[in-house]
Amino acid sequence: NGSNMLVDDNGIGGVVLRLDEQFCEITVSESGILRAGAGATLSAMCHAALDASLTGLEFAWGIPGSVGGAAFMNAGAYGGEMKDVVVSCEYITPDGAWNVYNADQCEFGYRTSVFQHQPYIITAVSVQLKPGDQREIRAQMDDILQRRKSKQPLELPSAGSVFKRPVGYYAGGLIEQCGLKGASVGGAQVSEKHAGFIVNKGGATCADVLGLVAHIQKTVLEQTGVTLECEIRSIS
Repeated sequence: NGSNMLVDDNGIGGVVLRLDEQFCEITVSESGILRAGAGATLSAMCHAALDASLTGLEFAWGIPGSVGGAAFMNAGAYGGEMKDVVVSCEYITPDGAWNVYNADQCEFGYRTSVFQHQPYIITAVSVQLKPGDQREIRAQMDDILQRRKSKQPLELPSAGSVFKRPVGYYAGGLIEQCGLKGASVGGAQVSEKHAGFIVNKGGATCADVLGLVAHIQKTVLEQTGVTLECEIRSIS
């Protein structure tokens, strides 16, 4: 659904596919395996787990985007990642063949997976969850959502967290340390609430965001010696 993506101001030179209908179906097995179509939202997947009193996916509550995108990026927050629960990913190859990878074959790493290096389309993701107390699961989800609201600029448009966490540091902390909180290029601005986010204050272009990203990377490298790697993906 476009989360974690920045589309070029000139658009995309190709075909964009949206997985819908049967690609949004979610099923739960008696063994605690929850299978969701890649087009389903991550929030819908979390709701399905809650309804089935299954624990293990609470960390994903509030993460925007689709199930397929979450597996593609190995999305994570608050001590959990997709790799912790994924047991398999179904996908289609460029020639139309259907296949499935187990968790090891997905080669999950920090905000990465094998799918970032292969021309495959993820069609469904299965996760293994455990039986839990529904009230406790709901309480944990509510707590995570409140923490998100208190720390992240959810009131303004953004592509999410801009940079991967450098080893031994927090990207937002380094950016703030360098005096870049509130810095802007055109309509793009480093969030005053959380320096790890770039928000659209109105009329921001892709060029504005990329220009601000480059300015942040240059400044942080010069002042701290740390290289910030972009987490959002620029598509053209």
